[in-house]
Amino acid sequence: MQRVESKAPRRSRLIADLAMLSVIGLMLVAALAAGGATLYQQFYGPSAFVVRYLDLLSEGRAADALRIPGVAVDRETLEIAGIDPTASEAMLRGAALAPLTDVEVVSEEPDGETTAVTVSYRAGGNAGRTTFSIAQDGWAGVTPNWRFTASPLAVVELTLRGADQFAVNGFEVDRRQISVAGIDAAPLDPLPMLVFTPGLYSVTVDTPISASPGVGVLADSPLATTPVDLQTEPTDEFVAVVQQRVEEFLLTCTEQEVLQPTACPFGLEVSNRLASLPKWSIAAQPQVTVTPDGGHWQIPPTNAVAHVEVEIRSLFDGKVQAIAEDVPFQVNGSVTILPDGSASIRVGSPDPAPPAG
Repeated sequence: MQRVESKAPRRSRLIADLAMLSVIGLMLVAALAAGGATLYQQFYGPSAFVVRYLDLLSEGRAADALRIPGVAVDRETLEIAGIDPTASEAMLRGAALAPLTDVEVVSEEPDGETTAVTVSYRAGGNAGRTTFSIAQDGWAGVTPNWRFTASPLAVVELTLRGADQFAVNGFEVDRRQISVAGIDAAPLDPLPMLVFTPGLYSVTVDTPISASPGVGVLADSPLATTPVDLQTEPTDEFVAVVQQRVEEFLLTCTEQEVLQPTACPFGLEVSNRLASLPKWSIAAQPQVTVTPDGGHWQIPPTNAVAHVEVEIRSLFDGKVQAIAEDVPFQVNGSVTILPDGSASIRVGSPDPAPPAG
């Protein structure tokens, strides 16, 4: 009796094997697609483009950051954004950058031909969030290129009171180096400075004349202007110099053997004739202080006392009377910082002198 094998079970196994292979193939395709999407997002997508830019800022590679498409701007773009087209580029360097940490992509939202990429970060001790507008800029083989559609640069507009030298994140600069007016820059002329966003910019002053612990500015909005008004305070060394100059000035006043020393803040009026030349001295020196006055400094009115010794002859009976009198007065003045960094100290006009018999 001949045995006949059925082909049905073999066909069923073949179908099952093919089905399993198809499932495995689909899973491989899905895995490859998912891997490709992840690879694209991490290395070739808009978010990766933004993160590379932020990495350059964190590493202090300002020159490389400026070469990223869409970062550098021309004057026309600045004017359209309402930014002073003469803004200085002095801060677009690694020495003026502070590191960014904890950079994370918050969202990536396509909108037509552009994509809004929002990132969070920490700049110093400050948490920040910035949104950048990105668009495709051609291809590099099979991967896309990208560019910023709005430059991530911004402006810090500094008004610096009482100083010409300052530092941004430790990078020292002089007002006259970055002002469009150069050495003719007025003390209170705002100084517009282009900066990278995002970034923390700490402005400090530490000169022999004035100092300030400074102020930190978080620039987190592309093509925005952040005004900063920094008032410095006089140093002890500067106040001591002003005190010395005022005392020297008063000393020259005492050398004038007249009742009303010329251009001096003290004097004495008498209604009789002099029988001897007056001898002046300073009985109590003023304790000078220096306070801000716009872009310069002033010496507020300060009490002092002069002493005069003189003989007076009476017009009535010709008798001579010796007078030794303390004469209170006030000292005030102004201090102007000259272009070479020195100080011009001017003591104010004399107050009306008190009468004497």
